[in-house]
Order: sequence, then C-alpha cells, then structure tokens
Amino acid sequence: MADLKTAFDAAVAHSKNLSERPDNATLLKLYALYKQASAGDNTDKKPGFGDMVGRAKWDAWNGLKGTASNEAMQQYIDLIESLS
Repeated sequence: MADLKTAFDAAVAHSKNLSERPDNATLLKLYALYKQASAGDNTDKKPGFGDMVGRAKWDAWNGLKGTASNEAMQQYIDLIESLS
C-alpha cells in the first residue's frame, strides 16, 4: 500500500507537468479518479443546473462509486503514464 501511495503521489505531481494539456474528458476522468482515491465515494450534494462544470465533475466522480481507493489510485497512475 505504501508503494502504491508513493506512486500515486508521484503521478499527481507529474500530472501538473504534462507536455500537453489533456482533453476535457480525460481531465474529468483524472479528477474523478483522484477524488475517489483520496476521498472515497461521493457523498456531496449534486450541484444545480447553473453549475455545469460542478455537475460534470460530480457526475464523473459519482460514476466511480464503489471503486476501491487502491483501484482508483492504480487507474490514475496508469492514465498519467499513458499521457506521458
């Protein structure tokens, strides 16, 4: 677990230095995986219709409900490596 957490933290740091900005769908996936890995299942209230970005983020994170933290970390690491 410690090795996975270390690799996850390194991937998070690397995500800020990617050579090119990922598309919005990939950014949403990264956001959702990060939130699931670090906070677990989404328990926040769904944002209103006026907050389209907030709703997109909420939907992406909520779509990972039930995914284990370790699994989300590994998926995040794999996605960052595929973007490098």
